[in-house]
Amino acid sequence: MAESGIENMSDQASDVLSHPIAKIEPLEEKDSLIEHKEKDANNQGTIITEGKAQVHYAGAEDNVFYNPVQEFNRDLSIAVLREFALNQIKERDKSFVGETFLKPGESYENGLNVLEALSASGLRSIRYAKEVGGIKNIVANDLSSSAVESITQNSQRNQVSHLITPKEGDASILMYQHRHKKIFHCVDIDPYGSPSPFVDAAVQCVADGGLLMVTATDMAILCGNVPETCFAKYASVSIKTKACHEMALRIILQFLQTSAARYGRYIRPLISVSVDFYVRLFVVVQTGKNECKSTASKLSMVYQCVGCHNMTWQPLMKSVEKRYSRAHGPPTDTKCEFCHSRLSFGGPLYSEPIHDLEFVQSLLTSLDNPELGELNTEKRIRGILSVISEELPNCPLYLSLDATASILKLSVPSLVMFRSAILNAGYCVSLSHCYPLSIKTDAPMSVIWDLFQGFAKKQHPDKVWPRPLGDKASPTPADYILSRPVVVEADFTTHPKGNPSSRMQKLVRFQENPEKNWGPKCRAKANVRRNKADRQSEKKKPRMDVDCNTEN
Repeated sequence: MAESGIENMSDQASDVLSHPIAKIEPLEEKDSLIEHKEKDANNQGTIITEGKAQVHYAGAEDNVFYNPVQEFNRDLSIAVLREFALNQIKERDKSFVGETFLKPGESYENGLNVLEALSASGLRSIRYAKEVGGIKNIVANDLSSSAVESITQNSQRNQVSHLITPKEGDASILMYQHRHKKIFHCVDIDPYGSPSPFVDAAVQCVADGGLLMVTATDMAILCGNVPETCFAKYASVSIKTKACHEMALRIILQFLQTSAARYGRYIRPLISVSVDFYVRLFVVVQTGKNECKSTASKLSMVYQCVGCHNMTWQPLMKSVEKRYSRAHGPPTDTKCEFCHSRLSFGGPLYSEPIHDLEFVQSLLTSLDNPELGELNTEKRIRGILSVISEELPNCPLYLSLDATASILKLSVPSLVMFRSAILNAGYCVSLSHCYPLSIKTDAPMSVIWDLFQGFAKKQHPDKVWPRPLGDKASPTPADYILSRPVVVEADFTTHPKGNPSSRMQKLVRFQENPEKNWGPKCRAKANVRRNKADRQSEKKKPRMDVDCNTEN
């Protein structure tokens, strides 16, 4: 994550890589990359190596604002930008058709103009310049004067100053200044916390068909802890759900979609990932007033039962062959049909597919290209992309297998066994990259409860099933659900597709904690240059006495 000040960085857990992800060493005069030996030798500093970039941070090693957990974020962004740049170059210059590699470090006449709106130390921009081909220019902007000085020095240190243009200023103002020219083919927003203050400007300044990359780290807000704040920031009410991380992705996507629609634009999600303590989204922004009309049909409100967590979706509008009509509702009663508990209400959420599976597959293929070089977190990227490629696109949110079993007071069934039961019942099923014990399926919830009742019968064959509700004074959700008559008999015979391919290949899909006490670091302190007039305007003005009896 980047912020005015200096930039956070990312990583992998110990089970992904056996070698250190980032090398941190004291700055010494003998370092070969130091161009101004005397000046660097006299100043305290630290050099951090990540990918092909080496960045100098002023101050002692303990005070460096560098988060190795964010290296995965930057590696994934590089992989996506490589593929996007190659596709864009091929469309503009037919001589590149058939090419699979663009040489980094060179300025391409028909290449991409990239804006990193919140650059901090410039590490991300420098890595783009050194590891992504097909770039014409990178504008590395930050509000902090010290950060801009760091960008200038580090771009010279890494010999990419011909590609990077440092810029000092407010990110939103800079993007608003280019909302008519739309010269940026890629805009990267990686703030500390919420991206909401920057989205309105970003969706206007990115070129038609350009790439918008957005990071959000305010997961407590997006995951339902403070729904009133979520609505204030993203115009959506978050709810408490076990699928909170995918819900966070869908909240931001609806915010991007509605923000773009105000200006006759719409988004097409390429990849949306939830990892560690943040979410990262890659969307293409395109112009088309007719497509904007479908915005409401891509958004839905959601009802969630507080007892059994059953979800019911209410689209805002319906669309059939470009014809739009109001949706009918409500889709549910005032209480849950399964456990008779009350319902909570949230949204709107983006209810369309959140990944472009064709782009995901091309991205996986590009990881096998030896010319592109190896990324430190490539194993984890490959694992997550493999799970994403298996996800069912039209099944928003997921069930938590362990949480659902807990509601019924049952032990957690085997993932392969329960997936097999769904497949044997004639429905589709997949995992979600957000959670290891996730179930995404097109099976209705009534079928899921039938299968769980079959699992309960298998665990406790000596009991009567369905369980008699009797005359209990206060039946629990489990009592109601396990007393339902079974319609679909559970068949737990192992299905050929019961074990997902990514699991059989033992890919690094879901990660353990990367390091001790990991997470987002404290906000960096920015050194913002202000002129005398600005400082004087911030002073409290003296109170003026007003005579209420004076006539105008």
